[in-house]
Amino acid sequence: MHAVGVIPARYGSTRFPGKPLALIGGKTLVERVYERARAARRLGRLMVATDDARIAAAVSAFGGEAIMTSPSHPSGTDRLAEVAAAIAADCYVNIQGDEPMLDAADVDGLVQAIEDEADCDMATLWEPLENEETARDPDIVKVVCDEAGRALYFSRSLVPCPRDPEATRRDGGGGARWRRHVGLYAYRAAFLREFATWSPSPLERIECLEQLRALERGRTIRVLPARGRYLGVDRPEDVAAVERALTRG
Repeated sequence: MHAVGVIPARYGSTRFPGKPLALIGGKTLVERVYERARAARRLGRLMVATDDARIAAAVSAFGGEAIMTSPSHPSGTDRLAEVAAAIAADCYVNIQGDEPMLDAADVDGLVQAIEDEADCDMATLWEPLENEETARDPDIVKVVCDEAGRALYFSRSLVPCPRDPEATRRDGGGGARWRRHVGLYAYRAAFLREFATWSPSPLERIECLEQLRALERGRTIRVLPARGRYLGVDRPEDVAAVERALTRG
C-alpha cells in the first residue's frame, strides 16, 4: 500500500499564532514533527501542507518538502484532501503539526490498519488519561470507544462523566475511563475524497473537531492505542513542558 504523510501547518492559530515556527530546543515545531514522521517505514512520501510562505520557506530550509494549499480550508483534513487531489496514493496520513513527541511506529500502525481491515476507511489513536483534572481540560480531546475499538464520540468535555465519582473510583474505573485522542489520522483514499465533499457538520462546528463530520455521517473510525506517549503544543506555555520531555528522552 502506497501511503503519503501530510503535516498540515497554518500560521494563523487562534491560541498560538505562528505555532509551526515556534522554537523547541533550537528547532522549529514543524521540523520536530517532520523529523519524527520521517522515521516511519510505511510512508512513501512526506510533506508539509501550508498556506503560508514563511512556513514553506522554513521547511525547505531544513530539507523537507512543502506544498502550498488554499488558505480557506476549515480543517486540516480538508487541506489534506487538496493534497490528495494532486498526489496519488492508496492511503493518506494526516500528521498533526503540534505533536513533536510523535512516535513513527504509530504512523506505521495506522497505515497497517487501513491495509489489513477492509472496512476501515479512517483510523486514529488514543492514549490513557490518568486524572480527572487533566481530562476536564477543553484543550485535551477525549474519545469514547466501543468494545471493538470503534469511536462512539469525541469531545472537549469530560466524557464519560462519572455520575458518582466515589463509586467510580471504588470499582477501579477512574482514569482508565478517560482516553485522550491523539490527532493522528489515516484515511483510505476513496473515503478522503468523499469526506472532502461534505460540509462541516453541526457537532463538528460546536466542538471544533473535524472527525465528528465522519461520525455524524454514520461512518466508522477505528481507534488504536498509541504506542508512544504524546505531549502536544496548544499554547505558548506548552513549549517548556515539551522541551523538558525531550531532554528526558
